[in-house]
Amino acid sequence: MLDNLPRGTIVIEDLEIGMMRHLQKVVTDRDIEMFAQVSTDRNPVHLDDAYARDTIFEGRIAHGMLTAGLISAVIGEQLPGHGTVYLGQTLKFMAPVRPGDMVRAEVTVETIDHARRRVTLATRCLVGDTVVLKGEAVVLAPSRKFD
Repeated sequence: MLDNLPRGTIVIEDLEIGMMRHLQKVVTDRDIEMFAQVSTDRNPVHLDDAYARDTIFEGRIAHGMLTAGLISAVIGEQLPGHGTVYLGQTLKFMAPVRPGDMVRAEVTVETIDHARRRVTLATRCLVGDTVVLKGEAVVLAPSRKFD
C-alpha cells in the first residue's frame, strides 16, 4: 500500500477542515478471494470469469465493500487514525473495480464538532480519474483530553 503519511493518531484538537489523507492499493485476485472467504459473499461476478463475462460488467469485479474497506483503513490508520470509532458511513458505488486496478482511497475533513467529538469526513475512491465510490463518514475522534 502507498499512502501519504505515517500511521497513528490525529486527535480532534489537531484536526482542521480540509485536512486530507489517502492510500493506494492494487486490488488483486487474492484480495477478492480472501474477501469472499471472510465475508462469505461468493457471488460469481467476483470469482468466476465465465459467469462474469455474461454480466453487465463483462468481467469480474471486486466486492464493493472490499473497496469501501480501503476508506476504513484511511480512517482507522491515518485520519483521524488509531482510536477512531465509526458512527456511520454512506456509500454510493459509481463504477466497478476490477482485479489489477490501482484504487486510491481519499478521506477529507468536512466538519468538526469539538463538543461532541464528531467529525464528518468526505470519502471517495478512484481508479485513475474515475470516481468508483463516494460517500460520507461520521466518526467519534480521539481526544487528547480523554484518550
